[in-house]
Amino acid sequence: MNEWIDHLSAQGARFHPERAGEIDDFGTVLTAADLAGGFVAAVTDLGLIAVAGEDAAGFLHNQLTNDVEHLGQADVRLAGYCTPKGRLQATFLTWRDADAVWLQLPRAIQAPLQKRLSMFVLRAKAKLRDATEEPERVAVLGLGGERAEAALRMLVDALPTAPYTRTEGGFGTVLRVADAFGAPRYLWLTSTSSAVAALPALRLALAFGGNAAWELSAIHAGVPQVTQPTQEQFVPQMINYELIGGVNFKKGCYPGQEIVARSQYLGKLKRRMSLASLDNAAARPGDEVFAADDPDQPCGMIVNAAPNGQGGADVLVEIKLAALEGEVRHGAAGGTLLRFAPLPYPLDAAEA
Repeated sequence: MNEWIDHLSAQGARFHPERAGEIDDFGTVLTAADLAGGFVAAVTDLGLIAVAGEDAAGFLHNQLTNDVEHLGQADVRLAGYCTPKGRLQATFLTWRDADAVWLQLPRAIQAPLQKRLSMFVLRAKAKLRDATEEPERVAVLGLGGERAEAALRMLVDALPTAPYTRTEGGFGTVLRVADAFGAPRYLWLTSTSSAVAALPALRLALAFGGNAAWELSAIHAGVPQVTQPTQEQFVPQMINYELIGGVNFKKGCYPGQEIVARSQYLGKLKRRMSLASLDNAAARPGDEVFAADDPDQPCGMIVNAAPNGQGGADVLVEIKLAALEGEVRHGAAGGTLLRFAPLPYPLDAAEA
């Protein structure tokens, strides 16, 4: 473990039982109400790929679902990496600076994705490296909720003013991502020493959690993350990716582009991603869900899930839209009932 993980362990971190080094929480599972009031989360399950070289942006532009060539240095964007059949192998948070283009994704799938992308560099002047534990960005803190902006402003010279923008300085890098609960959310990438120094003040002002808290906030923001169990399961539109800015339909080709475009323009989409809660904290990404009136085949799949502090889980679930008109249950037609709630954006606001 690195020094940052060692420090968090000394703070009472409870680690994921199956994934070493990933911190679930610090003894208390935060609720949506906790997050809405203000929270800070030690995020240890995200990896970081740096793509450097004069052709880095052009290379990624030809591989990902979003525009990378015109990505400004104050911008942050979502992007996906598809198979030739248009199925997402990964979803990224992307940004660039003078040194590299950065791709943030789940650590569990980083190594194989980095290897696969490297296979297509060919003669391009671009080189990929694992930047997850580079000292200046080894500590990642996620913040959000009503009190988070004021708490972070006491520690960082300049905060990004709009979703999907960023600031950078001696404090590290702050990415503002999609809002949740009507308040900004931030990812702060910094050094171990800066994070250790900042944490006491943040814990005084905000509820404190780990990966589960950050995941719960992303679920309520309606932002999906493709993880190992859901790789190659979804065309981007099936998880609302074009609705939240993860697909650019005006850029050039990329793997799977024809299928993604066809899904957008030919016929009405019949599958989307919805927000739901259920009284089963064991719900996991990749779990199937079933409509009570069609019990023999699944009508959807859980994309992301996080414990909600009330004994159950809140989830993002990809599902047939027709199934939303009746009962939907987890695991089988007789399983735990899903209770659906509105997403923070409309499902019919596609951006061409």
